[in-house]
Amino acid sequence: MKPNNTQSQTEQKVKDVVRSIVWQDLRQLTGRQIAYNIILPYPFLLLSWWFASQSWYVLACGASYLFFAAAFRQAHDGYHHSLGAGRRLTTAILLLLSVLLMTSLHSIRATHMAHHRDPLGDHDVEGRLAKASWQQALLGGITYRLAIYRQGLRLSSRRHRMLAWLEFGLIALVIMGALMMSVFAASTVLGQVVLYHLVVMMLANASVGIIAVWGVHHDCDETIARTERNPLVNLLTFNLLYHVEHHLFPAIPSNNLPALAKRLDAAALHLTNTPVLPSRTTVIKRMKRRWSAIKDTYQNSNDSECPIRKRFA
Repeated sequence: MKPNNTQSQTEQKVKDVVRSIVWQDLRQLTGRQIAYNIILPYPFLLLSWWFASQSWYVLACGASYLFFAAAFRQAHDGYHHSLGAGRRLTTAILLLLSVLLMTSLHSIRATHMAHHRDPLGDHDVEGRLAKASWQQALLGGITYRLAIYRQGLRLSSRRHRMLAWLEFGLIALVIMGALMMSVFAASTVLGQVVLYHLVVMMLANASVGIIAVWGVHHDCDETIARTERNPLVNLLTFNLLYHVEHHLFPAIPSNNLPALAKRLDAAALHLTNTPVLPSRTTVIKRMKRRWSAIKDTYQNSNDSECPIRKRFA
């Protein structure tokens, strides 16, 4: 009973902080911001295809990462209708991204909304990986994605369920086309680019769990989520790691999360002091502890004292 009371008190404190912050103005987007949100992923996609056509696969992988991260942000804002686009355009964007990312975004949308209703709760399928070790989160990427699809189809409305099945059908057609190219046109530039994109997107989808779930939610108590203040990291992740800000104010577009972060830091720094990436000092301390443990193990293993005598001493 005591933990429940403590949890209720913590939730009430967080709600009080949320009420104290002015945020409604951050829901507004300019025309330039809306255009940016809609166009954002596609230059990186074209760049990755061009690099792949030249067989510059290291550069292609870098561009594919930027495409995947930007597309992930676009889809995420689309779930919350915060792209600045209308509902029909948002639906079209999610359909297009589903084919390009090789995953059904309308089924994921349903589980993501459930994740916001009960973050890290018993019925939160999306947040389940946050309670596992990083090794389990890394290895469970594919089964995690399948669980998301099953739960998403179950939770979706009739319209969104139909859109999800449409996405699955389009993805199946793309995969069949890629397999045909691998047999008849693998040596062509088009076949090379399609096969590259297919493989990279499948690997990226398998890694989403550890990055987008475990990375931002593991070992969280009061804040429900972690957040990041490194400007370079936030630039390369397109503001996706302002995660506690997003959970507290999900209606705010990703464009304005840095401004929200400043207001939240000023009002309740204790909610934003759990970073996604460990600091350099933390990493050094962990390395020193690990090295000390290895040295202790090695020294104990070289002890010349009789192990039987040590056992009964």
